[in-house]
Amino acid sequence: MFEALSDKLTSVFSRFQNKGRITEKDLEEGLKEVRLALLEADVNFRVTRKFIDDVKARSIGKDVLESISPGQQIIKIVHEEMTSILGTESSTLSGGNQTPNVLMLVGLQGSGKTTTAAKLSLNLKRSGNKVMMIAADLRRPAAIDQLETLGKQLDISVYSDRSETDPIKLVQNGIAKAKHVEATWVLVDTGGRLHIDSELMRELQDIKKSLNPSETLMVVDSMTGQDAISSAQGFHDSIELTGLIMTKLDGDARGGAALSISQMTNLPIKFIGTGEKTDALEAFHPERMASRILGMGDVLTLVERAQEAFDHKQMQNLEQKMRKSSLTLEDFLQQIQQIQKMGSVGQILDMVPGFSSISRKLSTEDADGKGLKKVEAIIYSMTPAERNRPDIIKGSRRRRIATGSGTTPYDVNQLLNQFKQMQRMMKQISSGKIPRNLAGLFR
Repeated sequence: MFEALSDKLTSVFSRFQNKGRITEKDLEEGLKEVRLALLEADVNFRVTRKFIDDVKARSIGKDVLESISPGQQIIKIVHEEMTSILGTESSTLSGGNQTPNVLMLVGLQGSGKTTTAAKLSLNLKRSGNKVMMIAADLRRPAAIDQLETLGKQLDISVYSDRSETDPIKLVQNGIAKAKHVEATWVLVDTGGRLHIDSELMRELQDIKKSLNPSETLMVVDSMTGQDAISSAQGFHDSIELTGLIMTKLDGDARGGAALSISQMTNLPIKFIGTGEKTDALEAFHPERMASRILGMGDVLTLVERAQEAFDHKQMQNLEQKMRKSSLTLEDFLQQIQQIQKMGSVGQILDMVPGFSSISRKLSTEDADGKGLKKVEAIIYSMTPAERNRPDIIKGSRRRRIATGSGTTPYDVNQLLNQFKQMQRMMKQISSGKIPRNLAGLFR
């Protein structure tokens, strides 16, 4: 996500930070590179021009260029202006006075609308809501099958009726069923097309009029670039959207559509899709996204993910074991499984300030989490006794574990050595003897 743009911007601003004094010529040259980087990332040229003009206007002058830390001041201005482009403030779902609240999802075919309906339903369910989905895409039977399958996987009820040909009657019947089961939110997955046409818009206008939804969100494929903006504007002009959901951001290294769309349509981005899994949907926070793009990380999202992924009782138990230096490979396995819930190694490092460049240097294997899966396979191939007492693992046991996990004895050895180092480090920390290379972290 924004990989190419982030690399170029980080390079420009690192040069600013390394200079004790920045002239207007330095600023001009740097902003010229920023302009090219934004245009190459497929950011709309009007948005790019306004962004550069605003940054330049705020940066030129004694208060910035002649300050003690001009580089940091300029980066602060860039961060604020980029946040402004992305939407200035976080936008949440707003429920109306009706019960249940109705959320209407619209979009073109291939944008990920049906999958997003399931992801958003799971998000609402985890927030304590009772959710129902309505399969109203009657022109594409596969969409009904897909939504029903996802509903079963997530234990979320789906209303569908293959005998009904009128989408308005279908959604009205679905709303009646939702009221009966006392659902708090209903998500309506409407029909899509390969392109915008008058028939599609009339159908959506009629459905919206009958529903009077609290939210009308368009699911937009970020990989379609500037076409995403024109599609969003077309839908907004016809049915008045309340917001956008950007999908496939994990597959778009440029990200220009996400940077342009809110400014061009005057619509807030409410959620972003960051992967294929059903939990890979995040609430959109402009300030946090601006920080990620500029290589500053996103600590708040990282903390939120950790709170969702980690079991508090397990963490307390782990802390006690660490204090007593009695950590086992069984504990290690549990922590790997918790980390995997937070996303890939690359995604996690992207959210740690200063580590975004490291995440891009990871091999494809590590970025996809295959390195963690290898460790998991090795530990699963051990007996309970071996997990609790890894010192008993010698030659024959090592070969058996390697065969069982589809790895090599070298891989098993490497894991055992790393685990021993971790045990020694934990023992030193628990006894107050902090290793020299880590001393700075504990001051």
